[in-house]
Amino acid sequence: MKLLFASDSFKGSLSSEQTAVLLKKAATEVFGETECGSVPVADGGEGTIDAVIAAEHGERIEVEVYSPLFERITACYGKLDENRAVIEMAAASGLPLIQRNQRNPLYTTTYGTGELIRDALDKGFRDISIAIGGSATNDGGMGCARALGVRFLDKTGRELQGTGGDLELVDSIDVTEIDPRIRDCKITVMCDVTNPLTGPQGATYTFGAQKGATPEIQAKLEAGMVNYKNIIVRQFDIDPDTIQGAGAAGGLGTALMVFLNGEMKSGIDSVLDLIDFDSRLDGVDLVVTGEGRTDWQSCFGKVMQGVGERSRAKGVPCVGLSGSLGLDAEKVFDHGVESLITSVDSPMQIEEAISRAEELYYLAAVRMFRFIRTGMAIAEKNR
Repeated sequence: MKLLFASDSFKGSLSSEQTAVLLKKAATEVFGETECGSVPVADGGEGTIDAVIAAEHGERIEVEVYSPLFERITACYGKLDENRAVIEMAAASGLPLIQRNQRNPLYTTTYGTGELIRDALDKGFRDISIAIGGSATNDGGMGCARALGVRFLDKTGRELQGTGGDLELVDSIDVTEIDPRIRDCKITVMCDVTNPLTGPQGATYTFGAQKGATPEIQAKLEAGMVNYKNIIVRQFDIDPDTIQGAGAAGGLGTALMVFLNGEMKSGIDSVLDLIDFDSRLDGVDLVVTGEGRTDWQSCFGKVMQGVGERSRAKGVPCVGLSGSLGLDAEKVFDHGVESLITSVDSPMQIEEAISRAEELYYLAAVRMFRFIRTGMAIAEKNR
């Protein structure tokens, strides 16, 4: 029997790699010597670079860039091979980079994300995947585009810095000096957010508050975003509000698609393609996936959904071992995951579950594999 382990990390307790080690130990105990393969998986959010680098035996590249508040920091992105790179915008423009009392999207920028892209271009990468979750910004992606040569001008012709507060000042956009290497580059935008750029479901009103925007600041940012959108419509005949995901990462989705010709793609699908997951399923008899908590959200671009659907498409059974189950967890059965088991085996506080994570996960894996062994015995008896 050949097994493949492909779990998300269990936030705060187990890494994807740790789950694979424990699963192999449990499988060996139940089945004896068994062929076990594993691959770290993430959904395009936090941890994507680490998972993809580990799966593809890539390397981390460190770059000095501007933070969301224009302070010099060191950020990393991943090299997969000589042509492919993967970037997390949060590494340069993420919310955790700013102290809580300094969060105000009027003053933050995605310029550092543009610097990461520029460095990737400098190093010869022409297939660049960009995960755009976790931003501290609401600048419409102006900062990112500016780092790549796009100029945002006010009514006097003065070039703007590229912050959320600049949105209402934009009068024209000059793309004549955009980095020409972009034309030869495939840009994949890894995102599961479908929000438009403006309006009640847009970037500002959906995500602004968590980035530090008060209702007054949100009103100012939204007015600026509408101005920015109207200029894009006027100059490029593209309405970002008709593009799903244009409002992602404070409008960075708009800039990546309008100025860099990026293609929006599901985060988990992008990751599974980057690690060539489908070919890893060849000859596999069973896939084990999982995450810290499985609930209704697991069916919206998360690891278990993606792994389950890819496994089902190849005719490979897939089961899930998660830390806990929440509301509508069983909906994941519609996405190729055939069964679910939890590591928690009795009522306990979350702190205890985390402190005993390895022990509980291993014992649950043994229980799961014993059930599978029983099913195999029944099938053999009824042949």
